[in-house]
Amino acid sequence: MASGFGLTGGPSRCFPFWQEVLACYVVNTNSDDDSGKHKCKPVLEDYYECLHHKKEATKIAALQAAYRRKEAQTPRDQAPSAGEIRSLGLLDRKAEQVDISGGSTLPRFSDNMPKGDSSIAEKVGLK
Repeated sequence: MASGFGLTGGPSRCFPFWQEVLACYVVNTNSDDDSGKHKCKPVLEDYYECLHHKKEATKIAALQAAYRRKEAQTPRDQAPSAGEIRSLGLLDRKAEQVDISGGSTLPRFSDNMPKGDSSIAEKVGLK
């Protein structure tokens, strides 16, 4: 069993479940007769689930598997072909349609100048 202390110094996240387990054992067993332990099995399972999260992990794995199966069954609408993905749609087009020249896309210093203020541009030598 863990130390019982949480990360912030207080009780751990599973401490309330452990208290329920102990309370169940105190109520249902005594030093002479341990036959009442079977009544504590559901409470003990809750404590183990809090510690190890096995049921939660199993449920998440089943949900993910079902989601992946469903996703594989339904084809995507207008999904690109492998050729379109490889060429990004640029190789099958003509040069006029592609227009990948850098001169029109890269900003220039004069693009950032305020309109009508040409004194800075003259100092830099752009005018």
